[in-house]
Amino acid sequence: MHRIRCIAEGGFKINNGPSTKDKGPMSQENNLETRDEASLPKPTQAGRIELCQEMIEEAMKCLGDGDKKCVLEKTRELIENNCHNGYAVGKEVSNGVKDVVHELWLVSDNEVWCGLLRMLRDLGISKKWVREALRLSTKDLNRWLVKCGIDWESKATRNDIVKVIEGLLRERFGWSEVRMCEEMFQFIGVDVNEFRRYGIEPCIWLDGLELLNNLRKPYWLGLAKSDLVVWKYDGGIRLELNTTNAVDAVFFLKILSMIKTPSLKIKRERGTPGMKYVHERISLGYYVYLGVNEWPWPIELNTNELERALDGFSDEELAEFIAGEIDGDGSVWYDDENGYVAAAISACKACPKRIVLDVLKEVITKRFGIVGTIDHFETADVLVFRGEKAVKLLRRVVKYIHHPLRRLRVELILALYDGKISKDVFTRLYKQTEYEQGRNDIKRNHGLDVLARAAPQTHTHGGTNNP
Repeated sequence: MHRIRCIAEGGFKINNGPSTKDKGPMSQENNLETRDEASLPKPTQAGRIELCQEMIEEAMKCLGDGDKKCVLEKTRELIENNCHNGYAVGKEVSNGVKDVVHELWLVSDNEVWCGLLRMLRDLGISKKWVREALRLSTKDLNRWLVKCGIDWESKATRNDIVKVIEGLLRERFGWSEVRMCEEMFQFIGVDVNEFRRYGIEPCIWLDGLELLNNLRKPYWLGLAKSDLVVWKYDGGIRLELNTTNAVDAVFFLKILSMIKTPSLKIKRERGTPGMKYVHERISLGYYVYLGVNEWPWPIELNTNELERALDGFSDEELAEFIAGEIDGDGSVWYDDENGYVAAAISACKACPKRIVLDVLKEVITKRFGIVGTIDHFETADVLVFRGEKAVKLLRRVVKYIHHPLRRLRVELILALYDGKISKDVFTRLYKQTEYEQGRNDIKRNHGLDVLARAAPQTHTHGGTNNP
């Protein structure tokens, strides 16, 4: 990579002066200048090594004198002279440059640390080289980059590469977000074409997602008060979503990618003791790192602070917040036995998120005139709206709901209540959205499977059934 860059930038190009072809005679003075420039001697490897060793000694002397500014300058000179490149000067000399960087790191403070990292990035040094020099793990280096507010990517950033690849996949293989959505629904047993025959678009949850690239949208606060985990560490913020669920595997990935390209962790885990279905399953965790000032919402809110925040929202902003809650810890269903619709938001009994239920119940009543009840269970409490109240609430928030299965159920329920479909059609279509009993339910614990199926790379094989 370094050699290619040098060639591209002229590092190995010898300038023989401008061509005289078709330009008439040149003066002897210009000829001498260009000839002298072309014949400047290039340092031998031995000469370069000697030069680098001298600069390393000077940098170490500056360290001994406590002159950190001098060390930074000498480090810059070492790198500009390619002394860090083991291929050019040998491992011993390149390790000497790493030692200089490491020793400076050990005796410095935040200001110098951030200045050093910024300088190394600007000089085009790889993160791997910096990790080795500072003797930090990838995780620790990333924490420092976040703390210093440094965006460290190569000239062809990972996001740019992803965009290029997706562009090719769209052009050559017909991949798109809608195709991804259709593959996900097909995987869990939802026939998108049958829904479309009755005027219901299963992939409508993708509409408006691009607006969520703004973290100030109240939707993000709603999600943070439900499923989204917001961690604060060393002056930085980490947002994380975890699931084993097939639908959430695609939904969480798509949501976080509105902010930054998320990282993925995969692990095996067992269900919580006491759960109805306890077995080993694969959990997916998506996360992104933000600078300390990038997350606009308080991480913790007491009852009064949350109430003031919600009261300060417009009706549409409050609807966005509620949708974030429903997409996270919410549920929407039709009780066929009793013949009513229900929309609910749950929270564990003894956790900070529990205060949301009381505040939200009051604010929704005051703002929209929709009254819900809080049902109490052994380990959780649930704010529930039933019947016409649920339908009225869902009409308010439907356009902000992005969870694929919940949005599909809402669209289906509203189609029934608006008389667009018959009860028989509703019953048949709704059945496709239901979870099955037992641990082998395709919707519950197949997140990794659906992720592989819906990913754009899958479609480079010419068909979804091909390996």
